[in-house]
Amino acid sequence: MVKESLVVGKSKKPLIAMKFGGTSVGNAERMKNVAAIIADTAQRAEVVVVVSAMGGVTDMLIRAASEASHGDRENWKNVRRELAHRHREVADQLLKAAEQAAVLPRLADAVADFENLCSGFSLVREVTPRAMDTLSSLGEVMSANLMAAILRSQGTPAEAVDATELIVTDDHFGNATPIFDETNIKMRQRLAGLRKRGAIPVITGFRGATRAGACTTLGRGGSDYSGTIVGAALDADQVWIWTDVDGVLTTDPRMVPEARILPEISYREAIELSFFGAKVLHPKTIQPVMKKKIPVWIKNSFNPSCPGTCIVPSATNSQKGIKAITSVSKADLITITGKESLSFPHLAVKAFGALSLDDIPTLMVTQSSADNVLCFALHDADLRRVKAQLEKTFELEMLHDDRVSIEVMPHVAIVVMIGENMKGTPGLSGRAFGALGARGINIIAIAQGSSELSISFAVKASDVKEAVKGIHEEFKLGASDSVKGKV
Repeated sequence: MVKESLVVGKSKKPLIAMKFGGTSVGNAERMKNVAAIIADTAQRAEVVVVVSAMGGVTDMLIRAASEASHGDRENWKNVRRELAHRHREVADQLLKAAEQAAVLPRLADAVADFENLCSGFSLVREVTPRAMDTLSSLGEVMSANLMAAILRSQGTPAEAVDATELIVTDDHFGNATPIFDETNIKMRQRLAGLRKRGAIPVITGFRGATRAGACTTLGRGGSDYSGTIVGAALDADQVWIWTDVDGVLTTDPRMVPEARILPEISYREAIELSFFGAKVLHPKTIQPVMKKKIPVWIKNSFNPSCPGTCIVPSATNSQKGIKAITSVSKADLITITGKESLSFPHLAVKAFGALSLDDIPTLMVTQSSADNVLCFALHDADLRRVKAQLEKTFELEMLHDDRVSIEVMPHVAIVVMIGENMKGTPGLSGRAFGALGARGINIIAIAQGSSELSISFAVKASDVKEAVKGIHEEFKLGASDSVKGKV
């Protein structure tokens, strides 16, 4: 297992990219605690920091924009006052007079930007994706400026840096993709002077900019992604993602109180867990660090002495079999059946072509080529538009002799067993299904890839908690001294 290695006395200090989530910077007390963590780490390592907006701010901004676009001229003004109050309160409690004089105008500028944007939305009754990206990421601008000022007030050199100066993306507003070669160059150039004089860059999470300079965002929860983009661009020794849990757990402790912290998981396991709903990481977080094999730690800013979970390139020395269980509790199964005159490859191509139009993810896929049946699960929130798109795609086949039928099974949950070392371990599926059978739980569908990284199966949504608990107990994934948290 990779251990934290912050060795004092090395000719060159290790570089640590640290990202702090919204709950970690949610108020003055929490920001003060974060500043202490940063300052302490900076005694032993070079530190680059990425921060989210204060907890709840992004949701508040998005809600205000939506209401303004529907003609509401009052509520967004209340949000403006709340936005100004929350950040001013932190400044009053933690900043010296000189730092207040420096940072308060920057906070006021962000509030003014919010006011101008919402005023425009209420007039034109519309929010464009580009404008929403600018507005929804103002919380990161405000928290980065505050955190840098707090560090300076406590004697630690720091400077707020807007990620629009660092991260170059495409123009897919709302869920932009970084252009890594250009990002790496801009990141190193922009931060070189700060690093040389020993000032800690405090970077806005969640946002970037197009080549033309238009603000973009990396998708909800994208500050984790920002942290690893920064870490990879600067060739960091480690990335530390600070959140409000002690690490990645074997499962959701709201379902299984005996869930325990996993000291180490692999990149592939982390990606699989995040895809299937584990809340610790943004699904794209691991991608930037994979090529450079940079370890990523998940740590708790409310319990910094806890070692946390280390995400490494490969967990070849870890336990055999299942390592963790996750689930998607709100899903639906769609079954597409074609008559013999419609070949299965043609059926599959048309179905997945329809999904690709809106980039809809599937949670699991099964097929019966002999019977011309394709079955896949998707998030409940995607059902309406997917069903409409499929009906449009297969309109001719459904009209002519019912060559294709589309059926929906609602209220389904997907349970996923994950472990990089499940491959070659016999009997895992049998034991899992036996545990479910003993509890009277019926399996609706099952999918397993040849890599054996994960085994997925569908059950009734009402059975998901009991299913997860039964498998967790069957494979003895809990521990009597487990640490509570959440996945």
